[in-house]
Amino acid sequence: MCGIVGILARDAAAPQLVDGLKRLEYRGYDSAGVATLEDGRIVRRRAEGKLRNLEASLVAHPLSGRTGIGHTRWATHGAPTEANAHPHAAGGVAVVHNGIIENYRELRAELEGAGAVFESQTDTEVVAHLVAQALAAGATPRLAVQQALKRLRGAFALAFVFEGEEDLLIGARRGSPLAIGHGEGEGYLGSDAVALAPFTDAVTYLEDGDCVALSRSGVEIFDEAGAPVSRDAVRSAVASVVVDKGAYRHFMAKEIAEQPEVVGHSLVRYVDMTTGRIRLPAGSDFDFSGLDRLAISACGTAYYAGLVARYWFEKFARLPVDIDIASEFRYREPPLTPGGLALMISQSGETADTLATLRFCAAQGMKIGAVVNVPTSTIARAADVVFPTVAGVEVGVASTKAFTCQLSVLAALAIKAGRDRGVLSENDEAKLVSALIELPRLMAESLHLEDQIEKLAPTFAKAQDVLYLGRGTSYPIALEGALKLKEISYIHAEGYAAGELKHGPIALVDENVPVVVLAPYDALFEKTASNMQEVAARGGKIVLITDQEGARHAGETFATIVVPKAYAFVSPLIYAVPIQLIAYHTAVFMGTDVDQPRNLAKSVTVE
Repeated sequence: MCGIVGILARDAAAPQLVDGLKRLEYRGYDSAGVATLEDGRIVRRRAEGKLRNLEASLVAHPLSGRTGIGHTRWATHGAPTEANAHPHAAGGVAVVHNGIIENYRELRAELEGAGAVFESQTDTEVVAHLVAQALAAGATPRLAVQQALKRLRGAFALAFVFEGEEDLLIGARRGSPLAIGHGEGEGYLGSDAVALAPFTDAVTYLEDGDCVALSRSGVEIFDEAGAPVSRDAVRSAVASVVVDKGAYRHFMAKEIAEQPEVVGHSLVRYVDMTTGRIRLPAGSDFDFSGLDRLAISACGTAYYAGLVARYWFEKFARLPVDIDIASEFRYREPPLTPGGLALMISQSGETADTLATLRFCAAQGMKIGAVVNVPTSTIARAADVVFPTVAGVEVGVASTKAFTCQLSVLAALAIKAGRDRGVLSENDEAKLVSALIELPRLMAESLHLEDQIEKLAPTFAKAQDVLYLGRGTSYPIALEGALKLKEISYIHAEGYAAGELKHGPIALVDENVPVVVLAPYDALFEKTASNMQEVAARGGKIVLITDQEGARHAGETFATIVVPKAYAFVSPLIYAVPIQLIAYHTAVFMGTDVDQPRNLAKSVTVE
């Protein structure tokens, strides 16, 4: 979501701040700004829209200060205007903020009653005024921040600069992530290591409740009680990663094409290719034999990966699975078994709702497993056991390769659980692992369907509504297909279990509604084919995604996309490719911002 960069530099900070913010564009944002100290005074440049607008402002009105903070904002409180853009300033302090201050209304009323004048509609501005109030009462910058933090409810990461303090940056986190970057005679703050990548690979991750005071000569870290603490510095691998589109038009296209490779990289971590056995990575081993139930929680696309995994764990390990959207999990107050396993799935490892669910489950005495793409993330650090994916940096806001890497890891874990629980024999394991090993080749073959799928884009682009249908593990893929189309083309789409069509959604079907049917030729194919006939009888445009045998038995369709034949176990990963390509080419045809669709953010750090 929002991005933070703070710099104590040797030279002008503003160009470096913008460079760091560019690394965070993948999160999604709708305004941006920087603040630097010019002769000891806070000067801001802010702009609505993309970073190029901020860069234009800096060209017209350059800043030379060596101390500064920068921010990309995804609007929560107040429209994405220049007035609402960060940094916000009051009384000699400027602040940037990720997260939400839940009690900002009562704080604002109190501050206005004391004479404070607000310039924005944001929750963030109350933080600037609280700190300014403490400074005016004689507190030092660090104590002023700590006093303000005690008044705040919610999740946040904050970075501050102060007038007259050329050698000071203060940062704090509660819920939302914040990292320190170490340099020679320089210091940095960032929402994550990606933001710090242009400057340093030496990173310290703040723990929840920490506050840090940075100078060019070092850092002081304090815990929530104000006691000095030490946090280890680590080398960040992402510091050496240069993220670019290569020959592709969009990051999303590049990331779809990378899937055979990155799924292969993930599988190598979990499969012993010589023995055909599951072998979990070092430090990730877990014995599933003692579990009575498994709880899975995630958001968005990661939740759909969990829905597929439920079928796998229950079929191959006979392990009952409870799965909830993370934003609802703890409010349902489910009865949890101490010592049981709660599995959190997140690309970023920073998803606020998933992190809140993790803490809820941990408080109930459950063991926490994490399927994450960022091994240094908050969720990974809070988990008892981490099951890493190896998707690499995913820039496109609409997840593609992270999703299929999550599925590949979850598939391996389901097989491991089946062996641990005595449900699968060694021969069963060998067959399932053999299917996993074939995945990179089969996904690469599915990518060859792109030209055929691109020709369907005008049909989808004309539709106001699109339905996606599937049964079994194809049902969550139908949900994911509908989500992808909604995310980047802004066309209304819904995914349904195919058997539910006749219980309401069929009322939407007419000759203007494309209906995407995911139907591998398996034990459920005939039932799904019957649902297709219900659509055909009402004039709906059936776009069937199936294998060669399914195409032979399907009857007439508007279009049939034939994917490689595969073991039904791994079909979700293969069918994920064409639904991603449908969304991508429809969005390209319509001219939307594919990589950064409106209103969306990559790393959702608010609940």
